[in-house]
Amino acid sequence: MQSTSSSVSCPVADVICRTLELGVHITGAHITGEDVTVIEATPREPLGYCPDCGAEGQLRDHVIRHLTDVPITGHPTRLHVRLPRYQCVHAQCRRTIFQHQLDAAEPGAKTTNRATTWILKRLIHDQMSISTISRALGLGWDLVNHLATNAAKSLIYAHPDHLAGVRVLGIDEHCWKHVRGQGKDSFATIFVDLTPLIDGTGRARLLDVKAGRSARVVTTWLQERSPAFRDGVKVVTMDGFAGYHTATTESLPESVPLMDPFHVVQLAGQKLTACRQRLQQHIHGHRGRKKDLLYQGRRTLLTRRSLLNKRGTDRLERLWAEHDDHIALEVTYLVYQDVIDAYQHPDRKTGRRLMQKVIDQLRRGLPHGLEELAQLGRTLWRKRAQVLAFFERGGASNGPVEAINGRLEHLRGIGLGFRNFGHYVLRCLLHSGQLSNRVNAL
Repeated sequence: MQSTSSSVSCPVADVICRTLELGVHITGAHITGEDVTVIEATPREPLGYCPDCGAEGQLRDHVIRHLTDVPITGHPTRLHVRLPRYQCVHAQCRRTIFQHQLDAAEPGAKTTNRATTWILKRLIHDQMSISTISRALGLGWDLVNHLATNAAKSLIYAHPDHLAGVRVLGIDEHCWKHVRGQGKDSFATIFVDLTPLIDGTGRARLLDVKAGRSARVVTTWLQERSPAFRDGVKVVTMDGFAGYHTATTESLPESVPLMDPFHVVQLAGQKLTACRQRLQQHIHGHRGRKKDLLYQGRRTLLTRRSLLNKRGTDRLERLWAEHDDHIALEVTYLVYQDVIDAYQHPDRKTGRRLMQKVIDQLRRGLPHGLEELAQLGRTLWRKRAQVLAFFERGGASNGPVEAINGRLEHLRGIGLGFRNFGHYVLRCLLHSGQLSNRVNAL
């Protein structure tokens, strides 16, 4: 064991270890057999005033308070602070003995405040796992996870600006685990603030994650929010799930539900794929094989026209000319491209007119053989208000919500799965809640 000790403070060591910000001076240090750095310290300005009556106390003795601090040079650190204890001399005071209280740690805590902040920064900035952080601090997994979850709750739910200024709200479903038979729903609903993205002031941020995917989940979450929050939400982006739309219209009657381009184009693409697969079975009597032209063009059909090269264009021309029944696929393909063109048009008014034209055309009677287009037409007509709202509300989209959904999938992969949904929610908020500025301000 290597050790150094002295009765006076060491200014150089205070600067290197940054103990001045803790309000203590280093008086000694040693390394234990477990490769833990132990720093001995004393308060810079001991306060001997009773916290109850305010009278100056009489020095009684000293006690050593053991605290876990941030790692130094990659090794766990323990802070042993020699604190003076005083005896209150006020006769009518209920407190007889009190000790100097450190600002660097909460009363009764075993970890400094900056160590807790260090844990949050490692989780947010470096995306480290709890096990890696626990090894760096020399603490148990449960303790580090307890510190992280409590700090996250205070940082997120107790922060006054957590739900402030939300005008554009995104809602989507999320699969938080792929293990069945554990008595819990595998799906959750995520709520995302898209306002910074629309205003150009920042990125989308995750607001909350709730277990389940239903109208009741969304309704309950919205009713738990304040009336000021509900009144401030003007646009709600979502996919085509009817439950989310029902909950939004009931809880936020003044807001505009919006079905974003991603899901509308995806829906049209699914109908195009369904038409190709139906023709494949009808003409060839089997699923697509690599020499079948219908199978070879599966990706080309889903590519935007302006992005096709000569090879792709030639493949489509051969596809249209291969069989007379391919006319149904060609018509469905043209509608799919018209939907893309409506969203890609630089003028929102013109784009809305193009989309309205597509909806009206599909609303009219379609000839036999266009079953997929008929299904698409019924869906677009039923949700026409949500679809057209995109062109009227500044181009708000659920695309950033899907991006956050992907980040949460990555988080689940980093953690090799989660069993506790509450812990998973807090990790999601730390991972995608844009909390860096709040943590840096601690």
